Amino acid sequence: MLSDPRLELNSSSYIRPQVPENCLAYMKTMQEMEGDEHGRLRRLVSPSFTARRAAEFRPRIRPLVDRLLDDLASADDVDLLEQFARPLPMDVICELVGIPEPDRARWREYGAAVAAGWGEAFTDAIPAIIDGAKAAIEFRTSEPGNDLLSDLIRFRAEDGDRLGADEVVTLVWHLVLAGQTPTNLIGNAVAALLTSPDQLQALRDEPGLMANAVEELIRWCGPQLLTIPRYALEDLEIGGAQIGKGEPVTAVLASVNRDPRLFDEPDRLDVRRPLGRPGHLGFGHGPHFCLGAALARVQSEVALSTLLLRFPKLKLAVAPDELQRTPDPGTWRLKSLPVQLA
Repeated sequence: MLSDPRLELNSSSYIRPQVPENCLAYMKTMQEMEGDEHGRLRRLVSPSFTARRAAEFRPRIRPLVDRLLDDLASADDVDLLEQFARPLPMDVICELVGIPEPDRARWREYGAAVAAGWGEAFTDAIPAIIDGAKAAIEFRTSEPGNDLLSDLIRFRAEDGDRLGADEVVTLVWHLVLAGQTPTNLIGNAVAALLTSPDQLQALRDEPGLMANAVEELIRWCGPQLLTIPRYALEDLEIGGAQIGKGEPVTAVLASVNRDPRLFDEPDRLDVRRPLGRPGHLGFGHGPHFCLGAALARVQSEVALSTLLLRFPKLKLAVAPDELQRTPDPGTWRLKSLPVQLA
């Protein structure tokens, strides 16, 4: 279904926020595009989002994680979601995009507003993000550096095509919008490990399992429950269900990732589980497979590995059944994650 050309993403797939007139040009991201329009942008930006580029970025993520954990070490009451998992993705995006250090505290606030997904703060953050992206692009155009923006500005395809300035601004907005996924993934993963002592011990005994463990955690407690609705371009049938032209269709990723035809004992968390192909669909599938998947994987690996290493006595500060979830039909996410570090 996710790669079926008879189903498309369009403007009806999204709830558009109310934004000032001067921001409208940047609201249509690559996620909303199909066909040649989508293919062109994907071709131009993909070289900057490969697994190799994500691996090269790993050493720059570790200091960001360390800084957040240093702040935790001196805190009395620790909400790991609020104080670690939520600020980290925006810190990584700021490093990736080249946002100046003095501006990063403000961008953290933007990230928190976007991660909430609604409300006045979300709406107010959009023009600020757009203005910040424009300023960063102007700076990197005159003074290129070792960051994503510099790559995108100077990259030119073999046919001479390149991204326009407005397209780069839109991509930064897309990064902020889509780049909050690790917040809920890290929160869910820590909660899962702290309530699965055998799996936590396996990771402590064999830190080299972390890359595989992240894949299993995405499968088992990934935050994305549903895909964005696709709309049928014609009458069609999927799995015996008749779908009329123009009707919306959504795939339940949480169900796919617990499919017993693909996974033995699918409801069991197993950090040693071999996940071959086809694997989980935590990052989607087909033409709109998550562009930042490699970076999200690396970010989650570094965050979880460093956290477990720094705090070997980490445990929940409440009973597992006291952990509360935010009501959201599309996203599996915690309201908070109170922990004890020692």
